Amino acid sequence: MQGSPGDGRAGFGSGLDLHLDLPGIGGVGRSLEAALRDAVRSGRLTAGTRLPGTRSLAADLGLSRGTVVHAYTQLIAEGWLTGARGSGTRVADVLPESDTGETVGHGRLEPRAASLGDLRPGRPDVSTFPRADWVSSVRRVMSAMESEQMGYPDPAGMPALRWAVADYVSRTRGVWASAESTVITAGFTQALALLARTFRRLGAQRAATENPGFVLHRELLAAAGIAPVPLAVDADGADPSGLPDGTGFALLTPAHQHPWGVVLAPGRRSAFIDWARRNDAYVIEDDYDGEFRYDQQPVGAMQALAPDRVIYAGSTSKTLAPGARLGWLVVPAPLRGPLLQTVRETGSALPVIDQLVLADLLSHGGYDRHVRRARLGYRRRRHELADRLATVTDTLLTGVAAGLHALLPVASATAERELVATAERAGLLLHGLHTAGYWHPTGEERPAALIIGYASPPQHAWRRALDMLVSLVGRPPGAIR
Repeated sequence: MQGSPGDGRAGFGSGLDLHLDLPGIGGVGRSLEAALRDAVRSGRLTAGTRLPGTRSLAADLGLSRGTVVHAYTQLIAEGWLTGARGSGTRVADVLPESDTGETVGHGRLEPRAASLGDLRPGRPDVSTFPRADWVSSVRRVMSAMESEQMGYPDPAGMPALRWAVADYVSRTRGVWASAESTVITAGFTQALALLARTFRRLGAQRAATENPGFVLHRELLAAAGIAPVPLAVDADGADPSGLPDGTGFALLTPAHQHPWGVVLAPGRRSAFIDWARRNDAYVIEDDYDGEFRYDQQPVGAMQALAPDRVIYAGSTSKTLAPGARLGWLVVPAPLRGPLLQTVRETGSALPVIDQLVLADLLSHGGYDRHVRRARLGYRRRRHELADRLATVTDTLLTGVAAGLHALLPVASATAERELVATAERAGLLLHGLHTAGYWHPTGEERPAALIIGYASPPQHAWRRALDMLVSLVGRPPGAIR
């Protein structure tokens, strides 16, 4: 959009647009400086934003190039902008003090304590994302994609990805799946939200969830109008004897209970399925990190025991990265129509290109290669974690050798909170069973533990995070059991 000093609008020759209010006082040069300064101060131009070249801005505003050069130079000198050959002029990351002496906070992150290590659970090492394989898949997809595929997508997901996912989960997790039974989602969080709305419309009022379990899942159920009721977890996994009457479905993590880390025993798997059949109910199997078992072959999916009663859920959040936002459900036939109705009602269909890229990555073996590499790396880290902790405490990690996290029991909820707070002050991010809200709010006294996400740090930061953890655990007397 072309502009002039009168209307204050600049259209960049570089193809970008910017609105500037030129106050018209003190000359055009001062007006331009004031307009740019105000745009940065207000947050409209955020840290790192690239500004147009001086020729482009001068032409679009009807100013001389010298005026723009002088304005840029002045704002660089004041600290509002930065300039470097090859990268152009950008808004500075750290802004100068304002006229009142207050630090300008708009358009940038406020200072916070530096994080020297991240051992929060449920996060893979995203620095290992298979960029080269992903780029190769993008190229193949964009070269072969037909124009018609860019129309409104099927609410169940692109057929190519549903075929690829059905093949993958059948081959690697023993799931009974077909393209028809598979629904593509934006990860498990969205999948659970869609399922909760669907079950509520079908009349469900309560759902059983593991205790301890992920607090966000309880919140998603409650947001859909479904009351979460607790299922006790012991060494054999969730206990089906605690299922109350009128429960529409049970949300389980059978292969690696989150966060306790145990495997659902065969007898209990059968008991949950019997309950579902007797009560016309369902089990949602959250197979969140089922690909990662380090001491033996991964336990197969529970869904294979009863494809008519178990909804299988998986995603790329633990294998690739949470930011990929891609997951899947394998859904019994009676639920597919109602679920797809919910997808349509909520506008939850996913971008076509992302789906086709993942389908290509699965079909060409890049996904399997990445999972195998990640499995080896995480297995080494878990072994190293156990060995290092053994030098400072007699307490053993709980749960099977699997997944992306391990639990270290501590003496009490108070000790847990003190350890997490001390770690945060030192720059180490940790979660605990109490501090992260894993227990249902029943008011009962519950065991305490640190939940150590050993997969989170990039490789260059892993040893430092581990050293900090070992120092922390070895320091406070009586905190560790």
